[in-house]
Amino acid sequence: MLPKITLGQTDLSVSRLCYGTNMLGWMLDQGKSNAILDTFAGLGGNFIDTARSYGDWVPDAPVGASERAVGAWLKSRRRDDFVIATKGGFFDMRVGDYRNRVTPEDITADLAQSLDHLGLDTIDLYFVHTDNPDSPVEPIIDTLIGHREAGRVRHFAASNWSVARIAAANAYAASLGKPGFVASETFWGLAVPDVAAAAAQGYVHYYEGEYEALHAAGLPIVAYAAQSGGYFTKRANGAELGTLADRYGNPVNDRRLAVAQALAGAHDVSLNDVVLAYLTSQPNQTIPIFGGSTPDQVRDSVKAAALVLTADELAQLRNA
Repeated sequence: MLPKITLGQTDLSVSRLCYGTNMLGWMLDQGKSNAILDTFAGLGGNFIDTARSYGDWVPDAPVGASERAVGAWLKSRRRDDFVIATKGGFFDMRVGDYRNRVTPEDITADLAQSLDHLGLDTIDLYFVHTDNPDSPVEPIIDTLIGHREAGRVRHFAASNWSVARIAAANAYAASLGKPGFVASETFWGLAVPDVAAAAAQGYVHYYEGEYEALHAAGLPIVAYAAQSGGYFTKRANGAELGTLADRYGNPVNDRRLAVAQALAGAHDVSLNDVVLAYLTSQPNQTIPIFGGSTPDQVRDSVKAAALVLTADELAQLRNA
């Protein structure tokens, strides 16, 4: 069973792994979505991540497909048993709106839609999905505080925000005597990206080399792309890498793969277990978001929470 921890300075008790739902409601129908979420819940999982935009890249999918799938499933469950995270303020891909939507008005509109799609009165953890430096932090934080005080969200956080912008936002919130961003949803996995190729695919602000001090100061990291898209497992199996070949086209990954394989053998676990344990074993609070398109894949990934890598083993992987 997945253990639970208190997320940072919040009152949210979350499972050590978070299930990412970007495939639900469009790639996976409601029945398959229910089976996956039932499996995750049955294994002690209660932390579920979605976004207003998930599924909108499919023209004939319902708007907010992932949120709708999660919301439909929640109707059969006790609401208080789950911590629901969603995100807004991203581009509106359905209508081709790629302007700066990191604005109070757009965040407010997206939040209203998310509440409707999920069938909820309150979202436990609301992320601003992306950032735009042209948007001053003060009106954004004012807006998020307003939604929190109105009961629409319990806590808010940043996704794909730079360390400098998170620090500025939280300094402003502190000047008001209010909590600011309680976590950062950050691009982080064992595979080190090629920065330019990753950015071209929408993956920005990789953890290593940017977030360490902020993390050590107490801000939890909710890591997305935590399995690096299955990069290491696919390489080990000789599978087609597709876009992963560009995203993780970095020679350091040859060395990290070799170390990860050695550790998997030493612990008698899967390569995927080592990849996820690289994050769950970090000294500062880190919660990986993992994916899975079948109940069996969910069961396999949840096993990783039982593996604890030592500080020396983490250093072997990072310094490979």
